[in-house]
Amino acid sequence: MDAIDTLDDLRRHLQWAIELEHSTIPPYLCALYSVDPGRNPEVVEVIGSVFVEEMLHLALAANLLNAVGGTPRLDSPDLLPAYPYPLPHSDGSVQVHLNPFGPQALELFLHIERPASADAPPQADRYGTIGQFYAAIEAGLRSLCEKLGEDAVFVGAPERQVGEMHFRTGAGAVTPVTDLKSALAALSEIVEQGEGAARTEVWDGDRDVFHPDREEVAHFYRFQELKHGRRYRTGDTPQSGPTGDKIAIDYDGVLPMRRNPRTSDHPEDSPIRAAQQEFNNAYCLLLSMLDETFNGNPSRMGAAVRHMYVIKAQAQVLMKMPTGDGTTAGPTFEYVPPEQRS
Repeated sequence: MDAIDTLDDLRRHLQWAIELEHSTIPPYLCALYSVDPGRNPEVVEVIGSVFVEEMLHLALAANLLNAVGGTPRLDSPDLLPAYPYPLPHSDGSVQVHLNPFGPQALELFLHIERPASADAPPQADRYGTIGQFYAAIEAGLRSLCEKLGEDAVFVGAPERQVGEMHFRTGAGAVTPVTDLKSALAALSEIVEQGEGAARTEVWDGDRDVFHPDREEVAHFYRFQELKHGRRYRTGDTPQSGPTGDKIAIDYDGVLPMRRNPRTSDHPEDSPIRAAQQEFNNAYCLLLSMLDETFNGNPSRMGAAVRHMYVIKAQAQVLMKMPTGDGTTAGPTFEYVPPEQRS
């Protein structure tokens, strides 16, 4: 693997981590907003919980970059390439698509969140799994702290750190990063929530936010629960699969959003294209608000989270607009330069 040998290397890879964490959000939102919550409450619960944690991971990646004196870039075309595209800076084996909820979406999510094998090496670039990418960042952090000293690595202003995000499903604690110990805790939170504790566990070490009496299942295994239509229960392992309560999934209660929609699919004067452009303006405004939040104005986070409900309403309107070919329209997540936003 290419080692992370310098602070500039580390900052570049932490910006890549921001791009990586963000890349999961549009596909999760498309699947989430395509589902009728009345007919599929458990699907909404699972995908909604993963989306909230991906937003927390995005904030943790920005905290890590700020802590080492970097500048997080959120309002950038790098965050919204044309779909489909490979998971950012990976080996290209996972292509990110925008799909409505269903078997195709679940297979993509399982590929994104797939745990690294116990003996998989760290990979700083062209990684096979997200866990290997973060293992390379951890190795680089430890090595630079040994070589330069923690004070020379953690040079960022503490006031740039974000401490929490408030969603309707509850508040998420975001670890402020000021030294190696807190940096390692932030990296561990990202990896364990995605692929499980110690790469061999179904559970991520937290309590389930919706069912506090239960341990929380890592993202990969939450999607396995939806794929198999069953919950994991105490004693289950990655090998056993889920053997607990059944999950009822009504695939007829899903809007038939067109796969990988584009504004260019529709005439310039069409209502669908106008609604998609309105959505793209709103989504890029969210990126701009997050950019401000992570660049010295953490108090903007509340406004950014509230703005997500505007985006949700716009996406749900789009998914009810028929395209004429048996599908409905959907959000396109295309980047709009600041000077072109209305």
